[in-house]
Amino acid sequence: MKKIISLSGLTLLLAMPIAAQTAAPDSATTMKEQTLANVTITSRKATTRSLKGAINGKEILRDELFKAACCNLGESFVTNPSVDVNYSDATTGAKQVKLLGLSGTYVQMLTENLPNFRGAALPYGLGYVPGSWMKSMQVSKGNSSVKNGYEAITGQINVEYVKPEDDKGLSINLYGSTMGKFEANADGNLHINGDKNLSTEILAHVENNWSHHDGNSDGFQDDPQIKQYNLQNRWFWKRGNYILHTGLSLLKEDRTSGQTHKGQALFGGLSPYRIEINTNRYEGYMKHALILNAAHGTNLAFMGNVSLHQQDARYGIKEYDVNEKNAYASLIFETDFTPSHNLSAGLSLNHDALRQSLSLPQGVVPSVYGNLYPIERALESETTPGAYVQYTYSMNHHFVAMAGLRVDHSNVYGTFFTPRFHLKWMPSDLLTIRLSAGKGYRSPHALAENNYLMASGRRLIIDDLRQEAAWNYGTSLSFLIPVGRQTLKLNADYYYTHFLEQTIVDYDTRPDELHITHLDGKSYSHTVQVDASYLLFNALELTAAYRYNLVKATYGGQLRWKPLQSRYKGLLTLSYKTPLGLWQFDATAVLNGGGRLPEPYTTPLGNPSWERHFSAYGQLNAQITRYFRHFSVYIGGENLTNYKQKNPIVGYNNPWGRAFEPTMIYAPVQGAMGYVGIRMNLGKRL
Repeated sequence: MKKIISLSGLTLLLAMPIAAQTAAPDSATTMKEQTLANVTITSRKATTRSLKGAINGKEILRDELFKAACCNLGESFVTNPSVDVNYSDATTGAKQVKLLGLSGTYVQMLTENLPNFRGAALPYGLGYVPGSWMKSMQVSKGNSSVKNGYEAITGQINVEYVKPEDDKGLSINLYGSTMGKFEANADGNLHINGDKNLSTEILAHVENNWSHHDGNSDGFQDDPQIKQYNLQNRWFWKRGNYILHTGLSLLKEDRTSGQTHKGQALFGGLSPYRIEINTNRYEGYMKHALILNAAHGTNLAFMGNVSLHQQDARYGIKEYDVNEKNAYASLIFETDFTPSHNLSAGLSLNHDALRQSLSLPQGVVPSVYGNLYPIERALESETTPGAYVQYTYSMNHHFVAMAGLRVDHSNVYGTFFTPRFHLKWMPSDLLTIRLSAGKGYRSPHALAENNYLMASGRRLIIDDLRQEAAWNYGTSLSFLIPVGRQTLKLNADYYYTHFLEQTIVDYDTRPDELHITHLDGKSYSHTVQVDASYLLFNALELTAAYRYNLVKATYGGQLRWKPLQSRYKGLLTLSYKTPLGLWQFDATAVLNGGGRLPEPYTTPLGNPSWERHFSAYGQLNAQITRYFRHFSVYIGGENLTNYKQKNPIVGYNNPWGRAFEPTMIYAPVQGAMGYVGIRMNLGKRL
């Protein structure tokens, strides 16, 4: 007889041969005759924090992702206290992550350890990875390894997709929301001739948001209409000591937003203010690995990816087209001289080419809209070869020191060096101490990375920009404290980021202009975070966190708080799974602190155009999941406090005027939203 017992994600499979009993059992005899054998314990953790490595990182697994709807990568950080995801404006639906109080441009985005979603893909790239495609995510703070390049300044986010070689069959996820959004996702793999050494996989995603929802009655859609088709084919092959991963992906997305009714007169006629962004994206990747000596961890790997990103956009009367090509390749050699000494060395090559054009209708005076018009097929091209070496010393994982150095040469910015150092010390099994220091660089593409700013009515001024450079220093303490029958996991960290060169979006200097310019003064970020998690009653998991951000930069010659940035964040998550594992209840409460708004201007009535600060606000998300043998049903809600930013679009009554400003967003634009979905797995038990 087999019996399955599940206690809060802990599953015990008990195989119990029990003697047949035809009469009333004698307790003593029964105790002697029963046997307990083949006990298998399977623990399904939602998140893991590695205590072995020197880098301060956390792995987010599928169980954690499924605590929320997690429709895409941008919605997968609901329960994460370190990463924030915010809308960039109130019209296009562009989103960006924030880590250590700084924008996502300073977070290196990777898909399976390959740099991805750069340049023009940055504003909308979080929506290009469906949640059901993800097997796990790794989030690290501060400087990461030099293996993946020089761009990580505040951290790194790596997405691992479900694998062709996995034993999982076919999975389907259907989702619908009260905002008129529908999604269908499917992923399935096939072992050719039943052999796991040759496998293929298809990932498919369809998304349609047809609603014209306008909850604040300002005449503008709260959320863009999005139609997206996303397809990926992946392959795995293993023969002897050689391993190959390769794949292709295709994406087509059309997003439409703007006024829901006709707006002010334009060129003698009536025309609504509309935003249309049409994107075609093509990607290909390959990863070759050759295991030379498994006993010493000696292997050679060559991996690379290419992408083509085509985007045609219209913001009112402004037309912006970009064609971006990226190619990346890396050759890596690793070996363990002894169990304590590891050496990694490699070569890399990155190439970016952006061809873009920006134009206005005939008869419009360019000086009214800025110094950018017209840009006719302007080309930004950069090729950067590089090399690195990294040495790691480990003393039974209780003391780990990792030092790395990169040297890269850009045909635009010249030669630069990237040193990084990480140290971990475990004085006991209850305490882990980490220290890190290092430098990071990135090449700005002002218009492509900030194309949502063209929705603003202000004149957009872009200065000659320099390569961004910053130092990052961090320390973290991780405690494992026995409390009762469980362990209290307590973490505290502090990070300081100091910019030497930075690209600044300046809202303050002129109320009728937006400046994208280089830093002229100081810019820094101090971030302190404390988080704790504990399992109550063997079933109720609690996580609480608090983070404080002190982020300042020089705008117009004055050192100011960064605008539109919450100064603190508090988070509380609760997760409960019934003993038999049939029901799961999840809730997340977030308190976002207040912050500074850009410098207001004075209206003709003598009043300030907006307040100088915004107040703290709270949000609540909740979800209930019912598990069945081969599928699960979930129902939930987001922003159940129904908090919405008041007047998210300044000057909404005249979108053709200079005072029209939809990009000053610090809080949700949408109110409370409900959703329902079903996850099916036809290959194995959920």
